[in-house]
Amino acid sequence: MKTSILISTFNNLEYLKFTINSILNNSKYNHQILIHINEGSDGSLNFIRELNLEYSYSNKNIGLCSAINLLTKYIKSNYVLYSHDDMYFCKNWDLYLEEEISKYKNNYFYLTGTNISVDKGLINYSCGDSPKNFDKLKFEKFCNNDNSSDLQGSHWAPHVVHKHLWDSVGGFSEEFNPGDGSDPDFCMKLWIKGVRIFKTISKFKVYHFSSVTTRKRDIILNNGTRTFLLKYGFNPRFFRKYYLKGNNSKPFDGPLNNPKFSINMFYDYLINKLKFIYFKIL
Repeated sequence: MKTSILISTFNNLEYLKFTINSILNNSKYNHQILIHINEGSDGSLNFIRELNLEYSYSNKNIGLCSAINLLTKYIKSNYVLYSHDDMYFCKNWDLYLEEEISKYKNNYFYLTGTNISVDKGLINYSCGDSPKNFDKLKFEKFCNNDNSSDLQGSHWAPHVVHKHLWDSVGGFSEEFNPGDGSDPDFCMKLWIKGVRIFKTISKFKVYHFSSVTTRKRDIILNNGTRTFLLKYGFNPRFFRKYYLKGNNSKPFDGPLNNPKFSINMFYDYLINKLKFIYFKIL
């Protein structure tokens, strides 16, 4: 099963090379890799050209959401996979993904890989904090031996959806540029469309170097929480807790249902509404 893999990068050549090489070396299928290069003053533009990969380019950083959306017109596969530029894909990740997708009779699902990281992943397990000291054998051994459950309520990258779903919600919402809050917003748009399967696949693992690009000093992050709150009437935390039910790494147990009101939910909703009114007045 082939996918179109969408990656935005901003002067992050060392990690970008690592990510692309892991896809090329650890995939069973020949996937379409699409890269948007923001600025590219570090040589990343030449690197992509040398590999003869398809790409789009901007001479400045236009933000993750706009960058990924620019790549949409080049998509050739039925499935769209969005990835960060600082991830290492495990061996045979696409076979695990194919096995999962084959279970569904329609395309109303949102599937993600399991993030492994030093201290900010779904699973915290150190195999290094940069490509220079990454312990490939340690990571592969961990992937082979780990029997963690698939998880409920995913909103992580890398994520996979059918192209029809991607197009129907318009990809990423560009009001979230340069990117904070774009993932829960994308999931909320899918929820509104009727998607109820939000699942993290345990065997499909990626090692994540914790958003190296967004931690650069010359990137000023947006207030994604505020934008989300003003758009939907509650913040991303409320959405994850009461809709996706994924705050506590709950094992996957089937499609989600519409949230049922409880005292705790009413209390949290009231707080969100007060914040909504405050931001509106402000």
